[in-house]
Amino acid sequence: MIDSIYKVVLFIIFSSNIYANILNIDENTKNIDLLQYSEIYIDKTRSLTIEDIKNPNIKFEKNDKNILAYGYSPNFDVWIKITIKNNSNKAILKIIEYNNPLTTNIDFFDSNKNIHLKDGFLIDNLDKSIINPIFKIELDPNEENIYFIKATSNITTLIVDLKLWDENVFYKKEIKHQLILSLFFGAMFILGIYNLFIYLFTKDKSYLFYVLYIFALILHHLLYIGFAKLYIFNLDTLKVLLELAALLVALPVYFLGLFTKSFLQTIQYPKLNKVLNVFLIIIPLTVIFFLLTEEYDKHRNSLTMLFLIFLLILTIYASLRKNKQAYFILFGWVIFLSSGLLMYLSSAGILNITSYFPYLIEVSFVLEAVIFSIALANRITNLQKEKNEANQKLIVQQENETKRLSKEVDLRTKDLKVALGEKEVLLKELNHRVKNNMQTIVSLIRLQSDEIEDEKLKDILLTTQNRIGAMGHLHELLYNQENINSINVYEYFETLVDEVKSSYDESINIHLDIKTKLKMEQAIYCGLMINELITNSFKYAFLNKKGNIYITLEKSNNILKLSVKDDGVGFDKDNITFSLGLTLVNTLAINQLKGEMDIESKNGTSITISWNENE
Repeated sequence: MIDSIYKVVLFIIFSSNIYANILNIDENTKNIDLLQYSEIYIDKTRSLTIEDIKNPNIKFEKNDKNILAYGYSPNFDVWIKITIKNNSNKAILKIIEYNNPLTTNIDFFDSNKNIHLKDGFLIDNLDKSIINPIFKIELDPNEENIYFIKATSNITTLIVDLKLWDENVFYKKEIKHQLILSLFFGAMFILGIYNLFIYLFTKDKSYLFYVLYIFALILHHLLYIGFAKLYIFNLDTLKVLLELAALLVALPVYFLGLFTKSFLQTIQYPKLNKVLNVFLIIIPLTVIFFLLTEEYDKHRNSLTMLFLIFLLILTIYASLRKNKQAYFILFGWVIFLSSGLLMYLSSAGILNITSYFPYLIEVSFVLEAVIFSIALANRITNLQKEKNEANQKLIVQQENETKRLSKEVDLRTKDLKVALGEKEVLLKELNHRVKNNMQTIVSLIRLQSDEIEDEKLKDILLTTQNRIGAMGHLHELLYNQENINSINVYEYFETLVDEVKSSYDESINIHLDIKTKLKMEQAIYCGLMINELITNSFKYAFLNKKGNIYITLEKSNNILKLSVKDDGVGFDKDNITFSLGLTLVNTLAINQLKGEMDIESKNGTSITISWNENE
């Protein structure tokens, strides 16, 4: 009987050693995936304490997986039981790393030393220089210890991944890990700044949306891999950001959608553009919905993933429609969508790709950002090329238009020259006929004057003859010159003076000082006034029939001055009587030329008429 009991006890002890799932380590143990040596218990009540867990009635289940993923914010706690034995004769120090920085609460229990430690995303790290939660364990020679870990995630995904490290190996790994992540964020930040400067210079909205996408992606990934908690934000800020998790997830994808809309100019694809606009409206609404609710958090990435797939389809369609811009970003889209899908699968607990390719997501993001930046740079090149082509077309068009206008101008000029020639011929003929008619009148007056013996009447006819002759000489000048807008004043005045002088057989010297030109209409008035004034001088100024007459025409600041002066006997200015001649001069000066007339009688007679050239 005693023998049988002894055998049963030995069997129980032997069986317990077999199923205890003990991990044997020593000082040479460098790195072990710890979870496959653990036992798991799911506490759906979320109320069990460490004392409750130690109760033999709690049935832990053996686990042989390296990673356990439970998706977004499961409504239970996961307890992990690990038995570790030091097989060496030396005391050893090891590190247990919880390889997921997003798990919100982690409790660590050391059974032998009765130690309870807390860590997690919403708890200050025990080691301020390490990204993931870690717990240091010490085992005496040949010591066996049971460790319990409780993992809870209230907002983020719950992924359990435990590793046992040699202390020196762990810190070397951690330095390398943080260095690689620093290079990743540095590269992304530089790409963001690069595209920001391009936007500031080009004002192209595509660059603005892409810059916003890069910085939103940087913020999201800083939180995703734990850098934000370690180096940037305090716990209070992190709690606020976690409450905005739906927004942080949606922002990069939303800005990427705006970038795609602008970059590919999706308005040229009306149906797909409408679907894109619907997504751009629905996504903000779903973000608000997820921010106001908690029970649907596990589905918050579903719409964004669907949106990413749609953007890929849109890009493929644009490529098939020969959109050159789409060729460049299609490859980037495949990379980004793959990375986003892997992150989604990892967060949902379906597949943890980082176990096989630790930095695949970071490399994918950088590669995608580089490709998109190249695509944007190519956009500038294409725009510049299109601008140059447009400028060249414009130059050719301007040259053709210049040639056309030149031909048109030549044709019009030719027509105008013909018309002007005809007009000049007509005007010359008209002036010629007027001159001939006036000459006929002058001849008739002269014939009539020869038959009259009354000297006074003969003088009147002579004056009339000279007046008509003054106008006739002007028309003769106009007939003989090319430009009829203005005349050779000196020649005109000289002809008038000679005509009047020949009418009086006297030794009077006439001096002309002409310093400007006259318009045709003003020349007529001036000719008449000079005729009257020098006629008066010939009649009344020189008693001995000798003297000088000075005629001056000058211009200053658009004011013309005509001066007729003689060195004769003069007259009493106070008793001046306006004869017909002076009355005519006064009328022409004031009423026709809109000017002024000034009379001086000192050392002879001086009459000055001034008027504005443009009146």
